[in-house]
Amino acid sequence: MAPAGVALQATVLCLLAWAGLATGDRVYVHPFHLLFYPKSTCIQLEKPDLETPKEPTFTPVPIQAKSAPVDEEALRAQLVLVAEKLEAEDRLRAAEVGMMANFMGFRMYKMLSEAWVAAGAAVLSPTALFGTLASFYLGALDPTARQLQSFLGAPGEDQGCTSRLDGHRVLSALQATQGLLVAQGEAGGRAPLLLSTVVGLFTAPGLRLKQSFVQGLATFAPVVLPRSLDLSSDPELAAEKIGRFLQAVTGWTTGRPLSGGRADSTLLFSTSVHFHGKMKGFSLLPGSQEFWVDNSTSVSVPMLSGTGTFQHWADVQNNFSVTRVPLGESSCLLLIQPHCASDLDRVSALVFHHDFLARMKNLSPRAIHLTMPQLELRGSYDLQDLLARAKLPTLLGADANLGRISDGDLRVGEVVNSLLFELKADEEEQPAESAQQPSMSEALEVTLSSPFLFAIYEKDSGALHFLGRVDNPLNVV
Repeated sequence: MAPAGVALQATVLCLLAWAGLATGDRVYVHPFHLLFYPKSTCIQLEKPDLETPKEPTFTPVPIQAKSAPVDEEALRAQLVLVAEKLEAEDRLRAAEVGMMANFMGFRMYKMLSEAWVAAGAAVLSPTALFGTLASFYLGALDPTARQLQSFLGAPGEDQGCTSRLDGHRVLSALQATQGLLVAQGEAGGRAPLLLSTVVGLFTAPGLRLKQSFVQGLATFAPVVLPRSLDLSSDPELAAEKIGRFLQAVTGWTTGRPLSGGRADSTLLFSTSVHFHGKMKGFSLLPGSQEFWVDNSTSVSVPMLSGTGTFQHWADVQNNFSVTRVPLGESSCLLLIQPHCASDLDRVSALVFHHDFLARMKNLSPRAIHLTMPQLELRGSYDLQDLLARAKLPTLLGADANLGRISDGDLRVGEVVNSLLFELKADEEEQPAESAQQPSMSEALEVTLSSPFLFAIYEKDSGALHFLGRVDNPLNVV
């Protein structure tokens, strides 16, 4: 293995070991020094005679202004280029951010899981959630910046500059995790993965945004759309306009859109994410198949089927199994199936935990005939609500110091993450019999026809890009 690969693997193992020492529902703390300001930058920033020029600002154009549709193939090409240019230290930073995002994702998943039971199917993106909060960190000043840094999972050891996160480094490392996911999508002839992120900054008329902040978001979301509209007189009408605008620009139907926030809001922040994956060697079964929502209720859903050698593990003690299906050279789909459908909540609490990746080391290759639902899931959640559940209701409230976003009267309303997650068969390539493809008679039958959990994992960064549960594939919102 190359020296860079050894160093990256050692770092990930150290982070996993560190995580294993933590218990309970707490913010996990790690020595993420590669994401802090370097000493040379701190010396420059702390020069007493350094005059800080007034930052350029701009007023967003009205929401009626025309915008070009999102070109997802171009966005994917940008991410692939980012991954190809990564150096050894960049990969180490990506591993650090991936681990931080994972821990935050587990905490937020736990908070949302009760509400999801009634939804039927839901999905959370730890990386998008982390990126949204890291974006606010980029725009924050103390004490809000210090509080956000702690919530992100890297409290400073002291008040010094070299113990503070560099927001630009954090977002660049997050972009690296995105690039690593999609860059490997075509490995081995697999269909490319699409991962597109769009940020909308919707401001009250007259509020000026700082150019450096908006430009800094481009590493997290290559499409940033600052727009102004009346947020105060009719919040519901404002929400409708924002929804129509995002639909027209992206072409995606995601989860619940913004509701307009409070009447006194001057900024609404929207992160929209689209993931589209195709499973090589899988085909769509003819007709609909039964999926058992519970012991007495079934629904008819489209199902995918494929045979191959996949990593598999059956945890007999805890009554669940895990199957890992490759989506690329370093990316995969993890399917977690309770042996009893009523155990979904128990298994969810057990596996979506800080030792999740350590558990995945138990997998071993097995010939499998896998049948599972075709997935088209939508999710949406307000980070203000999540912060309130985390007992931090004022973190982005009226007293938040967000002076790097705007010098104006900035009052944050909703901060919404919306997702569209699609996983389908590779329709352009039908499974072919070969020496590498086991026969049906040899294969273990794994059929996901009752509630299950899933995750999308990229091993080079260690990032879990999506966590989800499927109680009923037809209930997608």
